[in-house]
Amino acid sequence: MKLRISILLLIVLIVARSQGKRQDDHFVEQNFTKQEVYIPMRDGVKLFTAVYTPKDISSKNKYPFLMQRTCYSVAPYGAEYKGKLGPNEYLMKDKYIFIYQDVRGRYMSEGTFTNMTPQVDHKTKKDVDESTDTYDTIEWLLKNIKNNNGKVGQFGTSYPGFYTAVGTLADHPALVASSPQAPISSFWNDDFLHNGRFMLGYFKTFPVFGVQKTKPENKAWYSDSMIKTKSDDGLKFYRDMGTLKDGYEKYYKDNFFMTEIMNHTNYDDFWQKRNLLPHLKNIKHAVMTVGGWFDAEDLSGPLNIYKTIEKTSPKAKNTIVMGPFSHGGWSYEQGKHFHNDMYFGDSIATYYQKNIETRFFNHYLKGNTREDAGLPEALMYDTGAKAWKEFATYPPKEAQKINFYLASGTLKPSAGQGYSEYYSDPNNPVISSMNLKDFNSFTPRNYMSEDQRFAEGRPDVLTFTTDVLTDDLTFAGELMAKLNIASTSTDADFAVKLIDVYPEDFKPAEKKEGVVYGNYHQMVRSEIMPARFRNSREKAEALVPNTKTAVNFRLQDVVHTFKKGHKIQVQISSTWFPLFAVNPQKFMENPNFASQQDYTKAFIRIFDDSAIEAEVLK
Repeated sequence: MKLRISILLLIVLIVARSQGKRQDDHFVEQNFTKQEVYIPMRDGVKLFTAVYTPKDISSKNKYPFLMQRTCYSVAPYGAEYKGKLGPNEYLMKDKYIFIYQDVRGRYMSEGTFTNMTPQVDHKTKKDVDESTDTYDTIEWLLKNIKNNNGKVGQFGTSYPGFYTAVGTLADHPALVASSPQAPISSFWNDDFLHNGRFMLGYFKTFPVFGVQKTKPENKAWYSDSMIKTKSDDGLKFYRDMGTLKDGYEKYYKDNFFMTEIMNHTNYDDFWQKRNLLPHLKNIKHAVMTVGGWFDAEDLSGPLNIYKTIEKTSPKAKNTIVMGPFSHGGWSYEQGKHFHNDMYFGDSIATYYQKNIETRFFNHYLKGNTREDAGLPEALMYDTGAKAWKEFATYPPKEAQKINFYLASGTLKPSAGQGYSEYYSDPNNPVISSMNLKDFNSFTPRNYMSEDQRFAEGRPDVLTFTTDVLTDDLTFAGELMAKLNIASTSTDADFAVKLIDVYPEDFKPAEKKEGVVYGNYHQMVRSEIMPARFRNSREKAEALVPNTKTAVNFRLQDVVHTFKKGHKIQVQISSTWFPLFAVNPQKFMENPNFASQQDYTKAFIRIFDDSAIEAEVLK
């Protein structure tokens, strides 16, 4: 039952609470006419599409299209109407021709589904991908839905965010506004993998993405493959499962997507074809990318999509919004806005929906497309100051890169001469969270801002902490871990956490019962890096035991003010379980198939000339 609730919650977030229909809400039926059509693509495949047209549409009252393409179902099918339309209720009440489409191979559409459909060279009319499907859909809508105003916008969160992002490449003249929200840009760094390390916290999601349907489906055909929850102690499931290889062979040997991941351990042609970023060029319309600083699923995607469009598409009106949200959290209102234990303000989602999202679409779809909407270039929520900030460029040009050196348990402005050492045992990994129920979730969420005191003091976790800050210090932009390491083993992972340590007498404006806020160790940012990919993602390399080696990698961006009276802390470990699969610490051509006999204990050193490089606003 709990698993079903988790799945329903995920779908609700992805489509901005537009799937469920409330008994007391008849706005959609009263104001829209629904029709269901199959739209033919250039290769003959037909895609199932639901069209909601305002009843007051006419030759004198024309409307633009607002479209979402999804792999998560356009339900409800048949005569029943959605309870909500569009990304928010304000746009619904402003009225658009709302379009929902099942992508290839999903639910009622024809074709074969593939994850992160590769972009192809369009040498013939039969060469198809998601951008051509977007183009063909727009072309059909313009010709077949009467009294449209000739403008199309698109939106989507999570996987639909990817379809929105790749849809920007349709290059259709009617497409004037796109908003990819929590979009995937590359599965090598989003969702299932981080720098190629398998995200075990996603293990229970694979039936959704790796089971092909054999006929048109208006319900989830993969439900029987879902792993049933047996205990509130979600950690027990992963302990009992054994290695990643054990879990794959027990649950998913017939799952095509899990098999693809297991067999493609390096950044080979399979993953390269599924990286959207190299294709994002020459975009000419308005794009507003949206993400959440606490999005455990797709934090990399929105940041990298925005930055790529900024570099490659000078004609695009390119905007980014990053708020204090988990995955898709901007699509529904909490009131008192918390992420996990931390309070960030009131009505934050409503502010975004009314003042940013609605303004974006109304301007470009109903106003003057050639003029800028007047939105900030970058609207970023400072998760430490707990306030919105606007930037003319992002990362801010005024930010300066500063190294915080990891030396003898402290963060220092200059490098030291020694090293710190820890003992890493894959058989006794560092736990990623103290919330045992959270491990039962469909995907992880709370750990992104979770209190990290439980990890401090473990012999397999190194901790580096500043003195109490005498002034506010704002990190705004990119973060780099520049580690110099040595290990007795031939392989190792490096998990790095950036943490805000609150004062011992800290009292929040709003709090949750039972939480000790004094000395709270709030995680601000984190990332993991397999040392095997330190020089090349395409070709893994073993570590030379007991040899000083550089392991440099990006953590995702932050906009966070460490307040006066707080401390900055960095934690480093080589295991992070069960969030990520355990590295056997023995170099293997394919560590995904490691057995427990391959697990190798290691002494690992972090030298004092290692640093966290941050972009800091003075």
